[in-house]
Amino acid sequence: MNELTNATADEFARWFRCLADGTRLRVLHAVATAPHPLTVGEIVDAVGRSQSTVSRHLQVLADEAFVLTEPDGVRTLVRVNDACMTALPEAAAAIMGQGPATA
Repeated sequence: MNELTNATADEFARWFRCLADGTRLRVLHAVATAPHPLTVGEIVDAVGRSQSTVSRHLQVLADEAFVLTEPDGVRTLVRVNDACMTALPEAAAAIMGQGPATA
């Protein structure tokens, strides 16, 4: 059995706290399902929230590396971090004792 260390548990908890907001999930979904990196304005249009609200949620998602941002002139392009597609399910499996407990 793999032990879930305090450091790993704390990191996983940050990931799940980050996702524990409906608006943030809608922002992440808009970015993840887009066929190309989105501008903040495109995300605002997709989720129907204000620019300041979307920017705040994007910052939280970027802090936990769910999204990656890159400057493009005066705009910022946002794309999903593909590593999350494996890391998040692996974290859930580790929490449930079904996989290695590494972050």
